[in-house]
Amino acid sequence: METLKVSSTSDPGATAGAVANGVREKGQVEIQVIGPRAVNQAVKAIAIARSYVAASGVDLFFTPSFASVHIEDQERTALHFDVRSRHPIPPKALGEPDAPSPLEGPG
Repeated sequence: METLKVSSTSDPGATAGAVANGVREKGQVEIQVIGPRAVNQAVKAIAIARSYVAASGVDLFFTPSFASVHIEDQERTALHFDVRSRHPIPPKALGEPDAPSPLEGPG
């Protein structure tokens, strides 16, 4: 799974789109941030992404954790956000057609 790296200058709206698409396609997204301003941008992006997918019946949440990363031969502590849907994603949210009802039969 690809990890989205969010910085203090990341656009929350664009990041939200990437988060929403990632959750729709793969079921979860990982975000990595370093620093308080990057955390701010990532949390805003997750809040915006929740509104993007809410109309499809998807409720996003995230779980934070710490991660060690190496940048320019230095070890830094990053925050890692695992963003997921609270419930299984309905087929309509994924753009898939509904399965026909057993009573309806094939089209």
